[in-house]
Amino acid sequence: MKYPIAIEPGDATTSFGVVVPDLPGCFSAGDTLDQAVENSKEAIALWIETVLDDNGTVPKPGKLSDHVKNPEFAGWTWAVVEVDGSLLDDRTERVNISVPRRILTRIDRYASAHGETRSGFLVNAALETIIQG
Repeated sequence: MKYPIAIEPGDATTSFGVVVPDLPGCFSAGDTLDQAVENSKEAIALWIETVLDDNGTVPKPGKLSDHVKNPEFAGWTWAVVEVDGSLLDDRTERVNISVPRRILTRIDRYASAHGETRSGFLVNAALETIIQG
C-alpha cells in the first residue's frame, strides 16, 4: 500500500515536516529530506496500529494527483511511501509456542473464568503489553 506524503521544506535550523493527508493527525519530521521520508513510514505504521487497536477504520490512500492540488500544501514537496500491507491483515494464523504446562493451566483457567478462549486471552494480553510499552 502506498500513501502520499507532503513534506514541508526544512533548512539548516528547521526540520523537514511531514503530513500524511489521508491519515488525520499522522505527521512526522526529519533533519534531512531522506530522513523525513523514512520517518514517515514509522509514523504511518504506528498510526495504523493505533487506529486498528481502537477498532477504527484505516482510510485508503488518495491519489497523489488530487493531493498536489490542495492549496494547503502549496510549496511543499510530495513523495509516496510504501507501507507494509501486513499491518492491515487481520487473518488468523496458527502459531506454535512453548509454554510451561503449569502456566498454560493458569492461562486456561483465567481465560475460561473471563469468557475468553486461550488464543483470545493471549492476543489481548500481548496487545495490552505492547500498547503500554
